[in-house]
Amino acid sequence: MVTTTDTTEIITQPKTQELSQPSLKRWFKHFFYMPATKRFFNQQDQYAIAQAVTEAEHGHIGEIQVVIEGCLPSRLAYYQDARTRARQLFAELGVWDTEYNSGVLLYLNLCERKVEIVIDRGIKHATEQQVWDEVCQSVIRNLAQQKFKEGVIEGVKQIGEVLDQYYDRKIDDLKNELGNKPIILG
Repeated sequence: MVTTTDTTEIITQPKTQELSQPSLKRWFKHFFYMPATKRFFNQQDQYAIAQAVTEAEHGHIGEIQVVIEGCLPSRLAYYQDARTRARQLFAELGVWDTEYNSGVLLYLNLCERKVEIVIDRGIKHATEQQVWDEVCQSVIRNLAQQKFKEGVIEGVKQIGEVLDQYYDRKIDDLKNELGNKPIILG
């Protein structure tokens, strides 16, 4: 459920095909999915999530990026699953490119009802898989109860707590390298 990267790698189409099995069933599921991201996450919800990211990033150099995607684009759905898409967005959005290798991507795919967390190599060595699995399960429990905004905010807070434990508070975080507003994709 959680993906960690050993090195920074840009996931291109050939690498994508190596990482996940092509699936016609997945393609049909995503092709016929009715876009619902705006229905589940309105402007007020997006603002609340941005505020939670701001609070979770306070006091340490960790960076959190939230991406919520209704369904995979049709051209990618045959070859990519949620994990592969999360890794691709981690690279494309530059979450890996923070000064202290402190980026964390929280990715939600509403069509597949999957939550993925991709962490940068600076955090990987100090945390355990179990910590990230618990964050994912917390978000999934809220989503199952139709508490979409609350689930994302709870996940962001938990990620902030993990980053707070890992990063030294002596380093001042004066710049915000990633935007706090969640990225909403079709």
